[in-house]
Amino acid sequence: MAAAERGVWTGTQLRRLLAERTGLELSAASVSALFTKQPSQVKLSTLAALCTALGCAPGDLLVLGPAALVPASEPVLAVLSDGRLALGPSRVAGRRSLPPL
Repeated sequence: MAAAERGVWTGTQLRRLLAERTGLELSAASVSALFTKQPSQVKLSTLAALCTALGCAPGDLLVLGPAALVPASEPVLAVLSDGRLALGPSRVAGRRSLPPL
């Protein structure tokens, strides 16, 4: 929607704009994916280039809703060798653990 609001209607237009304004050369397939489906991930450098090319902020491109939120998992309690309890990160199936607290 941010692209359309700025008169960019095709992937070709967006590719040209990215190359001219930021020097970023994305493949036609990558740009097409941005237009036709919700990407599962976007590099921060690509997000920054999109914002620069379109003259917008990241919030103009990202829409958070219930489907975008990942449910939090319960932290794990562990017993250390000295008998103290420690709160550790839990693992979500197929994902990395959370950063240390």
